[in-house]
Formats: sequence, C-alpha cells, structure tokens
Amino acid sequence: MQARKTTWVNHWAWGSGDMLGAGAQAVITGWLVYFFVTFCGLTIQEAGLIVGLPRLIEAITCPLIGYISDNLRHTWIGRKIGRRKIFLMLTIPLLPSFALIFVTGQTFWYYLITFIFFEFLYTMFLIPWETLAAEMTKDYKEKAKFAGARMIVAQSSAILASYLPTLIIGQLGKDSPNTFFIMAAIFGVIFSLVVLLVVLFTWERPYTEDEKLIQPEPLNWQTSLMIPFKMFGDLFSTLRLRAFRQHIAIYLGGYLSQDIFNTAFPIFVATVMMGATLIISQLMTTMYVAQLISVMIAIAIVIKIGPTVAYRLAAGAFCAALVFYLVFYLVRPAGFDADLKALGGNIFTAFTGGNGSLILWLFAPIVLAGLGRGTLNFVPWSVYNYLPDVDEAVTGQRREGIFAGVMTFTRKMAQFGAIFATTWLIEQGGYISPSKAPAGTTVVQTSEAVQSVVMVMVGGPILMMVLGAIISWSFHLNARTHGILMQEVDRLRAGETEPESEESKQIVEDLTGFKFERLWGRSRG
Repeated sequence: MQARKTTWVNHWAWGSGDMLGAGAQAVITGWLVYFFVTFCGLTIQEAGLIVGLPRLIEAITCPLIGYISDNLRHTWIGRKIGRRKIFLMLTIPLLPSFALIFVTGQTFWYYLITFIFFEFLYTMFLIPWETLAAEMTKDYKEKAKFAGARMIVAQSSAILASYLPTLIIGQLGKDSPNTFFIMAAIFGVIFSLVVLLVVLFTWERPYTEDEKLIQPEPLNWQTSLMIPFKMFGDLFSTLRLRAFRQHIAIYLGGYLSQDIFNTAFPIFVATVMMGATLIISQLMTTMYVAQLISVMIAIAIVIKIGPTVAYRLAAGAFCAALVFYLVFYLVRPAGFDADLKALGGNIFTAFTGGNGSLILWLFAPIVLAGLGRGTLNFVPWSVYNYLPDVDEAVTGQRREGIFAGVMTFTRKMAQFGAIFATTWLIEQGGYISPSKAPAGTTVVQTSEAVQSVVMVMVGGPILMMVLGAIISWSFHLNARTHGILMQEVDRLRAGETEPESEESKQIVEDLTGFKFERLWGRSRG
C-alpha cells in the first residue's frame, strides 16, 4: 500500500496539539507554584507536592495508555475509530476543567485532586498524540517538519501563557488571583479546540495484512493479571537500544534544567529582583519569544548539521544566562531597585527611557535563556520521531506507543524529582510563602532564603545540562545515519541477513547497541 503524503496542513494540525502539550506545562511549571504560595495560603513545599505527586501516578498511567493504544489495533474500536484517536476524542469535552485548579480559597486536597484529574486527561491526550507523527511518515525531513511545527506551536503557547497575565492585569487593574483563573479558563477552551484539529487532520498507520493475521490473546482473568508484567517488560525493553538510552539522558538534561528554572524563576524575580506578577509575566514573555526564534533557527541546524551540535550550543547559551543572574545577585547593580520601580510595572518602557544598565540586567540574561531553551526543547523531540525506526531494526516491530509511554514516564518521574527537590531546597533555606504573612504585612525573606533560591535556580540547571552535553558527544543519530539505518531495515524486511557494507554495519550497530546478526527479532532469548 502506497504511503499517504503529508502536507503543511497535517504538519500544523498535528503540531497544534502542543498547544495542550506545552501550553499546559508552561502554565503549570511557570505559574502554579507561584500561584499557590502567593494567593492560596500554601507553603512552597505543599505547592511542590501538588505539582509533583501526580507525576508518580503517571508512572503507571503513561506506559499503560501507550501499551493499550498499541494493542487496540486488534479490536473493533481500534480499527474503526482509531487506537490513538479514541483517547483524544474522550478528552475533548473534559479539558476545560483546567480552570478548576486556579480557584482560590480551597484546601491542599482540593488542589491535589483537581490537578491529578487534569494530569490524567493530559496523559490520555499526550501519549497517543505523540505517536501520530511517527506513524504518518518515515521520511527524515518530513519528521523534522512535524517536529518543527510542534515546537513553534509549543513556544507560541508558552508566549501566550506568559503574556496573558499581563493582558488580564491590564483589564483588572491589580495583581489579582482572578488573573490566573481567567487565564486557565481561556486555555481550557483552546485545549479542546486544538485536540479537535488533531483528530480531524491526522491519521494512524494503516492496518496491514500481516497484522490482521495476528490473533490477540483472549482476555480473561489470567491474561488481565499478566498485562502489567507485559507492559513493563515492553517498557524496559526500549532501554536496550543504545540510541534511546543516550536520547533519554540528553532529553532529561535539557528538560530538567528547565523544570528547575521554571519553578525557581518566579520566586527569584520576587525575592531577588523585587518584581511582582506583572514583571514576572513580561520577563517570561521575553524569554518565550526568544525561544520561538531559537526553534526556527534550530530546525535548519538539526536538518543540516545534526542535533548534538545544536544541543551543546543551546546548553552554552542557557548556562551563560544563569551565570548572568548569579552575577546580578552577587554585585546588586546600584540603583536597580529605584530604576525598576520608576518603570511603573512595565519593563519594556526601559527601552524608551534609554536606561542601559536596566536594559542589560532585565533583558540580556532572559533573552540568552530563551535562545538556549528553545533549542533544548526542540532537539529531543526532533530525535524522538526516529527512535521507533531504530527499534524496528532490532525487533522487526513498530512500537510507537511504547516509546511515547516510556518517554513521558521518564519525564514525569524525573520532573517530580526536580520540582520536589527544588521546592524542598528553597524551603530548607528558610523561604516563607508571602500568603502566610498576616493581613496588611509583607514577608521579608532572610539573606539565607534568598541565597538558597539563587543557588538552586543557577546550580541545578547547569548540572543537568553538563550531564546531557557529556552524553551528546557519543550520540550519532542524524540525517545521514538515519538514512543508512532505514536502508538496512528495508533489506532486513526483505529477508537479507548480511549488511550492505561494513560502514552500514557499524552505523546500525552503533545506533542499536546490538550486533548485526542479532537484529530483526533475533535478539530475543
């Protein structure tokens, strides 16, 4: 059967799904801890638990949804509606519940339960959605276009998440908790609309004649009990791939550095730079605009040069931004507080006033951070679409759902650790939540508390990125090696047992971590 041709409509319709994928996370990681400690009377540790604990639950739900969606192919509902799309369709009417998380005056348990519910919906969408680009095409450049569309939408949604508070505060005229409820309600409606676009303009891999011959195991109490063991067996089997292990390390290096930064940055602005919600919103908007520009540049770099060079350059830019913030804390530029206050809450007026020192400290580090973060976001997801191809060389199977599950499983577990450790370390340093202050008073943080915020925000991300950069030197998946891999997969599928050349043998063995004679299902046992 001839493969369907993808067009720009498919690229952008699929990519629009990251308005939910990245948009929700931009709101959650950028604002949720700040919202809880500033407006809801929670400690920073309680806020960290609410944001982090659902990740542990998703350690089960992520691979489970991936496993089920892979195996729904052998059912009526999977063939008629779609084993991926059935999950997407179920989430559409429920996604506006996102706004319930941002209702003030509730208890710790209310916030935890509403957040767990939304995160479950998020997972139901994310795992099946992530598989679709890999299913719609096998072409390296087409996959790069899908990844590029996804990242541009992701950064655009992050800009919206950061700038909406500025617009809403302009209407409400004050720093109000209603800002966040209105923002979440707007996003909830957008989430439902973009999932509908994904359902309408994407497709799943055709159900082949060979797959029709596979008879699924009959479902009974014995086979049902075995599902978790089979699921986690498949899950951990992905880690046998050398390229995937390297990819996970690079992925976590880039993303955990941002989790730590996102959690600590609003606290840093409030305690070190003495800014409120409006200034935090404007700085984050600047950063996400720079991220969008970075993604556009990274698309060309990854296609022409490869992902690892782009990754290392991005890590360097982000590290430079963090060092910039450390220097700011250490030297505390003279007159900065007075100059910032004189702006009246709008940092962009610094340009019209011509205050060079203020422009330098407000915009240079945040632009550098954005340029680095955009590429750090793009590189892992541009590479992800090719990993099921590496797996096919080893197993002779297409397991996009399992890879989506393990990617999100790993991400959620690590994210829980990053957010929990960040909030715990900041609280151990003596940080006091502003909402804990008696009415009419302002919390003054101790020098030790401020220092802990700075050290966590600067040191944590740099450590994560250094580890990812070290692994990137041995990662060799790029356009050229992927093309050779796919040629060898076609030959293996045709019954060949020997590589086309010594070079192709070395490349395939390097990517898979297996000897050539053990490929195509011969590695079992």
